[in-house]
Amino acid sequence: PVRVLTNRSSGKMGIALAERLLERGAEVTLIHGHVTEELPKGVQAVKALTNEAMAKALHERFSEADAVIMAAAVSDYKVKEYAAEKIKKTGETLHLELVKDLDILKSLGDKKDQQVLVGFAAESQDIEKNALEKLKKKNLDLICANDISHGKVFGEDQNDVTLYHRSGDIIPLGELSKKETAELILDEVQKLFH
Repeated sequence: PVRVLTNRSSGKMGIALAERLLERGAEVTLIHGHVTEELPKGVQAVKALTNEAMAKALHERFSEADAVIMAAAVSDYKVKEYAAEKIKKTGETLHLELVKDLDILKSLGDKKDQQVLVGFAAESQDIEKNALEKLKKKNLDLICANDISHGKVFGEDQNDVTLYHRSGDIIPLGELSKKETAELILDEVQKLFH
């Protein structure tokens, strides 16, 4: 109830995508975790602060979606046992056992029908190799690979993204604002519908 394991994701990329989708006339459901920015007016907002809550919200809506863009930095692991009370200091070390959590994006890819499915990959090494593996393994149409090797992604206003299409096309966007990045990602998503 006191401390958590997390990352520094702010939700800025997801919010930028939602804003740009609204401007393009889309009906937008924004399923979000912890965010530091104000949510755009006009989205149907669904707060999902755990992997389980986000998976449930996505699976409930997935069959009706035209496209799902998974920009959320969802945890890959969770603690095996949650503490009901604050864990008090008892020594120099504390051991927490972590277990693998549900891979939400893969679970959506496994049940994908006509939806366009877009993922994000935060990578610090072998960016292209890792992004292409995720693209295939998770049955995605497009993956947006963030180069996090310089520590400038989570919580920042800038991004350095390369897009990898199922078709084999590779589009380096370079360092742009998250709003500019969102616009270019959506241009590519729109092409997937034609």
